[in-house]
Amino acid sequence: MDLLQNPFYILAATPRDNRRRINELFDERSLILDSDLCMQARSELMHPRKRLSAEIAWLPGVGPKRAGKVLSLLASSPTDLLADYKLSSIIRANLLAAGLARLSEHNPNDVTEWILEIAWAFENIYPEELNVIINEERVVSGFPEVSDLSAVEAEIQERRNHYRKVIKSALDNLSPKELVEAVTAIVAFATDDGDKQGPILIDDLVDSYESEAQAFLEKEEENIKALVEKIRNIFKWVQCPKCGHIQPDGEECHKCQIIFRKYAKINNVDISISDKIIAPMISQLIQVVKNWDNVAQPIQVSTKSRGSDHIASRRVAKLVRDLAIDLFNEHGKLEFSQQLTNMLQEVFAEVGEVAELTLEDANTLDEIAEQRERRFEEAKNREQWCREITYEAEVGFIFKDKLSISPEGIEWKGRRWDLDSITRIRWGGTQHSFNGVPTGTSYSILFGNEAEYSAIELKRQDIYTNFVDRLWRAVGVRLLVEYLKGLSDGKKYRFGSAVFSDHGMGVERKEQSSDNEQVFWRWNDLVIWNDAGVFCIGTKEDKKLLATFSYQYADNIHVLEAAIRMLWKRGGGDRLSSVLKE
Repeated sequence: MDLLQNPFYILAATPRDNRRRINELFDERSLILDSDLCMQARSELMHPRKRLSAEIAWLPGVGPKRAGKVLSLLASSPTDLLADYKLSSIIRANLLAAGLARLSEHNPNDVTEWILEIAWAFENIYPEELNVIINEERVVSGFPEVSDLSAVEAEIQERRNHYRKVIKSALDNLSPKELVEAVTAIVAFATDDGDKQGPILIDDLVDSYESEAQAFLEKEEENIKALVEKIRNIFKWVQCPKCGHIQPDGEECHKCQIIFRKYAKINNVDISISDKIIAPMISQLIQVVKNWDNVAQPIQVSTKSRGSDHIASRRVAKLVRDLAIDLFNEHGKLEFSQQLTNMLQEVFAEVGEVAELTLEDANTLDEIAEQRERRFEEAKNREQWCREITYEAEVGFIFKDKLSISPEGIEWKGRRWDLDSITRIRWGGTQHSFNGVPTGTSYSILFGNEAEYSAIELKRQDIYTNFVDRLWRAVGVRLLVEYLKGLSDGKKYRFGSAVFSDHGMGVERKEQSSDNEQVFWRWNDLVIWNDAGVFCIGTKEDKKLLATFSYQYADNIHVLEAAIRMLWKRGGGDRLSSVLKE
């Protein structure tokens, strides 16, 4: 029952008017309105049971003066009713329903606001409170009080049906796109994006919306199934290497009259399905699913707010998820699988089970993608490293020996050393002179393991420089990392009389009259420098404490120096192994 079709409105009566006054009003209004309409209105107000419908559909508890003001507002400026929160819930719901039915223009935002206000008002209507108000007015009007609360509850449900019809009528005035937009916004606001139970009228609205959207959703679901099957079948087809035509595996090309099979080769051309063919189909599938989800969105959110998942959404998501899994597992199409999984995460975020599964899928695919990227980078770095360490030269004037270094190892004098077998390296140069006149420089390089080694004596600086640079990259860097990791694990290393740990260096202080004293100095207390052919380590305060290490006659001094200089470069520190973190 609409507010302006209510018997009280037709007869200009109030709930406090007695029978005599209702008859008087009937006589007056029959002169200006349809007599049958007025007679029907009087009959409803006189009959206690029928009267209850009119009372609840009216403005219970509001005096005549106040009722006149809100009714005039309804006629002149219905939008002002939205801001009046002083009215009781039943009055507000009745007025807003009448106002919504009389909106001159309909747009999604306005319709959303009106519907939400009606739903929240109805949610706060309580039968007990309403029954008290009605009986107070009946005492004044002389009509028997309502003793059966269930009668009030039944009439409230009639009001609910009326509000539903008004809401549906308002939504029907919108275009299909605007209707979906409005319902989506209504459900999102009312349920806090599905995190809480919404008003009962919103549930009613979604149930009605779902019923009307069912045909569209079912049709689009069939389209999704067809697209998924089409993508699956494309891997059972092949592309003609001459004309590009695609047809089932093993069939003759209609244009070229060639029979060929997948993964065969014709004129040295690989026959397989290009990603360029699959990509548009994946994009089309994503768009159709998004279109489906756009309509299903309010249903998903409402279902979530009621503590369950939308079954049709789970069904559609499974179709696409299964395809995404197969694209990767069976065909290695990681990027397409990621596209579909990311789309599922986006559009089915409100469907709990789907959201959980696709999150796991996305994490797994991201991890696989990262592993692939790492392997690619490692392969690229390995390739670059291989190029950088590869070198070959001939040593000797008359009888020449081949000197080479590569990922396969070091070759010298007919023997090959595996790079990983080398645990010690050293190199350096010695200047020569005669009668104070420089006569040249000779260079020595040594590499080997704990049991044996190989020595190289050179005269040419270019060969020496090139080989030492490759030796450092191929072996020195590995030894450096091994030393640092060992120090981090608590190991100690001896170089001559000095013992190195992660926290510093222990050296012997030379004493004339007694045994040498072992002194420990932390890294921050040490200084380093180079002298002729040696690496020097001393202390800032005690000049007597000095350790020197020959580059040519002590193993891995270049490695030790590199580690300490790295620590110094980063500003020092308590632990030498801390440079590994850079």
